[in-house]
Amino acid sequence: MPQPLIFRENGTFTIVQFTDIHWKDNGERDQSSRQLMEDVLDHEQPDLVVFTGDVIYTGPVSEGSPACTDAIAAFQAATQAVAARGIPWAAVFGNHDTESLVTREELLEAVLRLPHTVTQRGPVGVHGAGNYSLTVQDPAGQAGYRLFFFDSGAYSPLPQVNGYDWLRDDQIAWYREESRRLQEEGGALPALAFFHIPLPEYQEVWETRTCYGHMYETKCFAPEVNSGMFTAMLEMGDVVGTFVGHDHVNDFWGDLHGIRLCYGRATGYNTYGKEGFPRGARVIRLWAGEREFETWLRLADGTSVHQQPEHLPGAAG
Repeated sequence: MPQPLIFRENGTFTIVQFTDIHWKDNGERDQSSRQLMEDVLDHEQPDLVVFTGDVIYTGPVSEGSPACTDAIAAFQAATQAVAARGIPWAAVFGNHDTESLVTREELLEAVLRLPHTVTQRGPVGVHGAGNYSLTVQDPAGQAGYRLFFFDSGAYSPLPQVNGYDWLRDDQIAWYREESRRLQEEGGALPALAFFHIPLPEYQEVWETRTCYGHMYETKCFAPEVNSGMFTAMLEMGDVVGTFVGHDHVNDFWGDLHGIRLCYGRATGYNTYGKEGFPRGARVIRLWAGEREFETWLRLADGTSVHQQPEHLPGAAG
């Protein structure tokens, strides 16, 4: 039986987002990733950890190092720092988790057997593996916040479209129906959404709104096809924040029409990075009875960053 997610007596619920760990072979870089996670957990004492994809690396040779050789063992090793503490954790897959060695369905089956996970299989017949929702309860056992998780896929399925996959029509339809059902059962509660590949609106918010943080990539590597998930969230009225990874040296957030579009901070040392841009994690704090949330970064050196630099529309960098 999955562990219940419950606000603390002081009304807080803290989530740590680890993203793009790219765990491979338990080598030196992986141990650095583990140490970073241990340190973040020590500092933040979260109530839930969310892994937003590319937990492991099963792709081609990267930075002189091949992929992992046992995907299931690598995933267990990558999440062990959290599981060993008995902290509930949830995961979604990225584009590198199942490029070889294992299918998404096989990896999900293995994830569901790991200790302390609250990851769910999700509805059968909906595209991807692991589209699901969780509820954070108040101390009295009443629903207080919703969490949605989506499998954002890997690469474009169409030869005429370059780049990355997009959230499909049936995933959007499932979200709309699940959101409607939950609102009918428990009222109009605020929600967060977690997935790996950013929506196209991440580029829009960077270009048209005041944002906070950095975009060191050449762009947001979102799908070239906009399938309408942001519109669905806007119309359903519950999601107040989305959290993604994928772009390892982007860490900004910005508000678009009342939804805060947030990047995590890349956690893993088996990934490309940028000098002066240390690995880390994003932290999210919810308050019972409130739609608003706090978010900050916890970096590898122990620093917490609550005020990221402001970026104005049209400004360079």
